[in-house]
Amino acid sequence: MLTDRHAPQDLFTQIPGRRLQFEPLLAQLDRLLEDDALFQRVKADFARRFPHTPTRGRPSTPVEALLRLLVVKHLYQWSFQATEYWVSDSLSLRQFCRVYWEAVPDHTTLDKWARLLGPETLAALNARVLTLATEHQLTRGRKLRVDTTVIETNIHPPADSSLLTDGVRRLGRLLQRAASVLGAAAAPAQPWFRDRTRAMRQRSGQVRRLYRTRGLSEAERKAALQRIYAGLLQVARRSRAQGERVLAALRERATGLAQTAGKAGKQAAQLAQQLAGWLPLLGQAIDQARRRVLLGERVPAGEKIVSLFEPHTQIISRGKAGDRVEFGRKLLLEEVEGGLISGYAVLPEAGADAGHLPDSLARHQAQFGRAPDLVTADRGFATAANREAARAAGVKRLAIPYVGKAPPEAKERWFRAGYRWRAGVEGRISLLGRRFGQKRALYPGERGLCRWVGWGILAHNLWQTGRVLAAQQAS
Repeated sequence: MLTDRHAPQDLFTQIPGRRLQFEPLLAQLDRLLEDDALFQRVKADFARRFPHTPTRGRPSTPVEALLRLLVVKHLYQWSFQATEYWVSDSLSLRQFCRVYWEAVPDHTTLDKWARLLGPETLAALNARVLTLATEHQLTRGRKLRVDTTVIETNIHPPADSSLLTDGVRRLGRLLQRAASVLGAAAAPAQPWFRDRTRAMRQRSGQVRRLYRTRGLSEAERKAALQRIYAGLLQVARRSRAQGERVLAALRERATGLAQTAGKAGKQAAQLAQQLAGWLPLLGQAIDQARRRVLLGERVPAGEKIVSLFEPHTQIISRGKAGDRVEFGRKLLLEEVEGGLISGYAVLPEAGADAGHLPDSLARHQAQFGRAPDLVTADRGFATAANREAARAAGVKRLAIPYVGKAPPEAKERWFRAGYRWRAGVEGRISLLGRRFGQKRALYPGERGLCRWVGWGILAHNLWQTGRVLAAQQAS
């Protein structure tokens, strides 16, 4: 049963002889997180965990405590285990998270609840924090600066041999689980469940040793590489064929047990769903390695797969001097005066930035109820369509330099001041990466990446709002 709060207590008054209180930042955040709109939005997501979560079952960890524990986790960039440990160990964090003398939820429990908060809810929470900051007169949304950056996915450097090995290793684990699910029915088909991971690792080791071997000509190295990859592909294809046969058997078993609401039928259906999602990815890795290594084709970046575990990862080359190729997703950030991130978006494609400015203006209009007086961005946003969109939205001044020749208004004092202000977004991007984990997303999957970004922006906006309010109170 979903519960709202523990019975309120003040731990600071229960320790005799000590004058205890929150540090200034936590004191301000404690007041901000008492907002009922934030609480109700989080509670609505948690209530969807199971059909009868709001009304049945034993009492859950309170919604208020879960929200504050997750804020603390991302505010200090702790893991779930570290969050459990430090909150248990700290009197002030127990008071801030409203767990009081109760047991702090286990890190696995906290992880399960955190997965229920979707990217849409986190975007709504960020919008509410922006509203609170506006009510405290920390920003009015008069100026807007827009830029993009890259957030990496949590993958190892991609190579065709490692992709194939990852695919066969994961498939081998699924096949072993399928053997236990199918039970006696799997006995006549033991070759279907053979794990070929060791064979793949041996051949992958040959690839690594080949690149370290000296004295080979380019033609000899290429011929040896093709010979090794032919063996890799042969093993991978055999493993994939096994997976297809096991998938058919699992679907047949799940269909046969569909009439009985037993655990075996559900396990077979779930495992069949996992296999059905994994086999196409392995097939894509096999086709990619065949085209690149055996046929010598140049596979376009949009058709490549660089991780089987994070298939949404894109290859991004921003074209900056000395910049390396990055593997992740492009992130659009919109910042207003006051140092607050008013909007963000994980972009679906890694192409040009220019087409996203109208969406940024629409988000700003929805958040503040008016267009910004000044909009500034780098040359990547300088198009006639964007200038027209800004004019139609009611933007008074647009400080975006042209590609090539400077615009006529570049000599105006407001343009130079606005473009100098634009440079501050680079420092904000650096702060988000260093302090709030926006260099690499540690949550799995595309929705996990969006959740990681949402939590990072939310923690930043809460931190910035609390910091400014604490400084105002101190002065």
